[in-house]
Amino acid sequence: MVTEPIMKRAMGDGVEIQIAQWEGKKKAILCIHGITANCRCWDVIADALSPSYGVLAMDLRGRGLSGAPPTGYSMEHHCRDILAVLDDLGLERVVLMGHSLGAFISVVFGAKYPERIDRIILVDGGGKLSKDQMVKVFAGIKPSLDRLGQVFPSFEAYLDLRKKAPFLKNWSQALETYYQYEVEEVSDGVRTNINPAHIEEERVNLGKVDISRFYGEISRPVLVLRATEGMLARDDVLLPEDVTQRMIREIANSRHVDVTGTNHYSIVFEPNGERDQAIREFLKK
Repeated sequence: MVTEPIMKRAMGDGVEIQIAQWEGKKKAILCIHGITANCRCWDVIADALSPSYGVLAMDLRGRGLSGAPPTGYSMEHHCRDILAVLDDLGLERVVLMGHSLGAFISVVFGAKYPERIDRIILVDGGGKLSKDQMVKVFAGIKPSLDRLGQVFPSFEAYLDLRKKAPFLKNWSQALETYYQYEVEEVSDGVRTNINPAHIEEERVNLGKVDISRFYGEISRPVLVLRATEGMLARDDVLLPEDVTQRMIREIANSRHVDVTGTNHYSIVFEPNGERDQAIREFLKK
């Protein structure tokens, strides 16, 4: 059973941001989730790192319990939200840890605001993918995207479908908590609290960003954690080996660890001693 976080609010850039907080003694770690995720995707990792480290996880705008303006879903908006949240919480400098889209946001924020970052952990994301690989990746995450906007007769019916997802290998209480957090009641059942139009705006804006141009601007130490398994196929990975090697070459003071046997989802949702040890060793240096 993972530790339940303290839930609190902070002000982003004109929008309220929901924060999950696990209290700890050492460096504060701010966690940024993926494109259709929420702050509770970090429960397992936060439980492994706290109370040695303080862990904060934010719902990006339009996700979870954060505010959802009609428009404004881009890398620039998220970076401004993070900056405002740090100011509102009185955090001068944090470790930034991002998964998937959160890794891309972490790269950009680390390049733009090095004075607010102690170091960066990129969890299976942040790589410059070819068009062909991007097609494979979006095919791999399509089941997650397809759940948005659908109405299910009950939360149990929604969970039954999620349990059948092939990329969620080992069902757990942490996964159930995660999905419970994103569900809202509507007149004829339940649905996710994420507007598909916001995710589509996010996807289009992400496609306009050449993430590799920020690599040379990062001055803080970086750890890249790479999932080695595909989601629906063997090769629909977010960080192919050649993409990872380019990141390590072009980002100064960076290193990477393969988290063997994990896919894009299990690398965050499941307990993993190899992942946790890599993070702890990186934070000590």
